Amino acid sequence: MQMERLKIPGMAVGVIKNGQVVLLRQYGVASVEFGVPVTDKTVFAINSITKAFTGVAAVRLVEQGKLDLSAPVGHYLNDLPESWRKVTIRQLLSHTSGLPDIMGAPTVETNELEAWAWVQSRPITFQPGDRFHYCQTNYTLIQRVVNQIEGRAPAAPLAEEQIRMAGMSQTAYGDTYSVIANKAPTYRWSLTGPTIAGYRAPSSTTPPTLTTASERFLPFRRASSGLNSTAQDVARWMIALQGHRLLKEASLETLWSPVAFKNGRLGQWGLGWQVLSRGTHRSVGMTGGGRAAFSIYPEDGVGVVILTNLAGSFPEDMIDKIASIYAPGLQLSGVPALRIALEERGYDQASSIAAGIEERDPNLVWPELEMNDWGYRLLSTGRAPQALAVFRLIADRFPNSANAHDSLAQAFRVNGDDRSAAIHYRRVLELDPKNPDAMRHLEEINPKIP
Repeated sequence: MQMERLKIPGMAVGVIKNGQVVLLRQYGVASVEFGVPVTDKTVFAINSITKAFTGVAAVRLVEQGKLDLSAPVGHYLNDLPESWRKVTIRQLLSHTSGLPDIMGAPTVETNELEAWAWVQSRPITFQPGDRFHYCQTNYTLIQRVVNQIEGRAPAAPLAEEQIRMAGMSQTAYGDTYSVIANKAPTYRWSLTGPTIAGYRAPSSTTPPTLTTASERFLPFRRASSGLNSTAQDVARWMIALQGHRLLKEASLETLWSPVAFKNGRLGQWGLGWQVLSRGTHRSVGMTGGGRAAFSIYPEDGVGVVILTNLAGSFPEDMIDKIASIYAPGLQLSGVPALRIALEERGYDQASSIAAGIEERDPNLVWPELEMNDWGYRLLSTGRAPQALAVFRLIADRFPNSANAHDSLAQAFRVNGDDRSAAIHYRRVLELDPKNPDAMRHLEEINPKIP
């Protein structure tokens, strides 16, 4: 159903349970141009799933006593701005560093030295540990730290030992410019409507067009992106992890423990891995490029990987439903239960479906950040009405969250309702009087409101 709804050309799915591969399935075409079907040997770009491998590489050094997660990065690297030196290794791995993002550098895809000089000249975004900010600079630094400890070149890849130990025979680093056997191209559906509030709206007259995506991952970025793999190889890696061939049990818990902010509140990131609540159980894993995702359910002995060749397919939204088939004890309440029900019954039912879930699970605490991420995934794929339904629900459940009202206002704008957007941007300013984005959007909106 999701393949048809999102027009995904090709997909591979793998499921493991209790140390065994119990499902490998392939669907659709790897190459639209040549009509080549997806097979068990089809290689897909897995993008930021590379970060999960980097987390494992770092914790392997922790096991060996060579790396201290609490140590400042300045303990390992000397050539850093003074304001960067106090950031800890744990904060880098959990995206709580506050450092500027190297992805903003004009030469990030062409010249490492210039990109590195650019990012070091930028001010920090916030004090380390204050909040979450997804930032590729973090993993560039981790790459340098790990390689310095291991005595390798600064930009050497970090996952090759794991690849060998897990028997991942079809996994390799590279990008669009690399020649990789059996690799599927990456596609995206380009919306043809106007860009509103940073998002392309679908056109009522012109259908979206399928285009190929081109990506460049220079070696210095390959702790954060750059791996390519098959569903079978990722399944082998998950088995090696759960079988403690790559890390001891206690080290896995370190890897999968949510890192706290300075105010004591837990985030949804461990060390290169996202950590999400699934009832009394956990889902730990990572996503990549809006086209690849995997999750391990430690309490259930189950793991699921879905790889596609469509940027914007967001397979993470399909994983929980598959996992529940193989993990009878997995309680799909909260976000996964809501997502499954809305896809089946319609997003116009969001309020009543959420109320029903709350009635069945009176101890449920809705995770604002996870819901917000879901809403933006819908918005980015042209499903603006569905995104609006999710953001309405978030603002209703978190009425005093400036971020919830900001997201809802943005969704109203993309849906062409500036009047409602203005109401929620004013609510943002009531909660956060100096919010510059809300001020800017209101200045843009006010002249347009009759």
